[in-house]
Amino acid sequence: MKHEHKDNDNQRKSAPSRGRRSGLLTNLRALTFGADVFIVFFSLLGSYWLRFETGLNDLGVKGMEPMHAFDYMGHFFVGTVIMAVTLINFHLYTHENLLSFHRTLRILIKSCVVWFASFLGLTLMLKIQPDVSRIYSFLALVVLLVVMPTWRWFLWRLLCRDRFARLLRQRTVLVGWNERWARAISALGADHARQIEVVGVIVPPSGRLATQPPPHIPVLGSLEDLARLLPQDEVDVVLVGDLDLENHRLLELATMCEKAMVEFKLAPNYFRVLLSGLHLESVSGIPVLGISRLPLHSAFNQYVKRAIDMVGAFVGLVLSVPILAVCGALIYLESPGPIFYRQRRLGRSGQIFEMVKLRSMRLNAETGGKIGWTVKDDPRRLRIGTFMRAWNIDEIPQFWNVLKGEMSLVGPRPERPELIEEFKEVIPHYNARHNIKPGITGWAQVNGLRGDTDLSERVRFDLHYIENWNVFFDFQIMVMTFFKRENAC
Repeated sequence: MKHEHKDNDNQRKSAPSRGRRSGLLTNLRALTFGADVFIVFFSLLGSYWLRFETGLNDLGVKGMEPMHAFDYMGHFFVGTVIMAVTLINFHLYTHENLLSFHRTLRILIKSCVVWFASFLGLTLMLKIQPDVSRIYSFLALVVLLVVMPTWRWFLWRLLCRDRFARLLRQRTVLVGWNERWARAISALGADHARQIEVVGVIVPPSGRLATQPPPHIPVLGSLEDLARLLPQDEVDVVLVGDLDLENHRLLELATMCEKAMVEFKLAPNYFRVLLSGLHLESVSGIPVLGISRLPLHSAFNQYVKRAIDMVGAFVGLVLSVPILAVCGALIYLESPGPIFYRQRRLGRSGQIFEMVKLRSMRLNAETGGKIGWTVKDDPRRLRIGTFMRAWNIDEIPQFWNVLKGEMSLVGPRPERPELIEEFKEVIPHYNARHNIKPGITGWAQVNGLRGDTDLSERVRFDLHYIENWNVFFDFQIMVMTFFKRENAC
């Protein structure tokens, strides 16, 4: 144990000081920005070559006078400036984004789309001569979407090496330790994109830790020891994970960190779901922390999702008419009676609606009022019903629910109100799924969590979808749905 503490002490001493890390990070941001600008400029130059120096020159306006790259220099300059401003506006150059390729890729795609619209509009508005070629602009968009993520992927692979990543991560001291932190730090251990490096744990004023941290994370002592450690310029953040501290102790800690110019942060235990939506607001000067910002809280995102739903549902219904006719006839021949089956489900904000499906079971399958899921090889199921469920054909009529605004193409699968009364009491965060409209398909379903499967896992996947929604995520789920043929709920 003494050797382990000695190794940790040596590691802390060998780490660069906070001031040096800050300077290195600033230089890295500047170098990365300069490289981005360089690559954008030459991507625009390369797009010019593709448009006017290859066989693509024959596309578009006939009889166009030959041009030289110098004639397009104004477009290159304006395009580069627009992209640089856009990347800065989307906060690409934070240390978090430098360590996360996923976040970087998302920003780059969004920036390229914004750049395309801005570049076309601004060059036309400024009347830069010669008039910008629409084909050139589109080629430039494609080139940027290929070149920028490619070079950033190589940069990310380089920065993920411990030699560089340690300079980007915030050296963090935890006040308090428990099982929750143990799980979180264990999960972070293998993540190259992690933003913090836990350098030690401080024992809270209670004098004891709920559990002991792993050997590689030393116990640095008490709050008094922390007061001596902070001025040594080795810590970036003090993170309080034990909120049983009295108010005067929290204020003492905050003041201590302020004097040492170290960040002071709290990790409240009250919020364990939809964490990406947490937002700090000021109410009459009082800081208030709550869940108020999720992607689908944005009116613009809601309109985009609704537009996709309406177009997709209309096209889906039109294309599926022959399938509905054939399956409807087979259902009636095997079990005379209604072809469609309506069932009460719980929608957004707890609103009840009637979900429509093609009937896949015999009439009066739920005898005695017994409510539950279907199981594998359910004897109540029709022969055609087994086929329909395997290919999700019984879900097709729900396009009508989507057109009516009761459902979305993608979202958490809706459950029956009678079952939810039980689920919400025994499954943590179950009702958080109802922050958005339910969907015909969802992230949990395409990952194999359908029907009689682990509800806790389904909830976890549904909440991940709610927190990370974007248009591309929806399209990904729609495509994956066609390759999943497990039993539907």
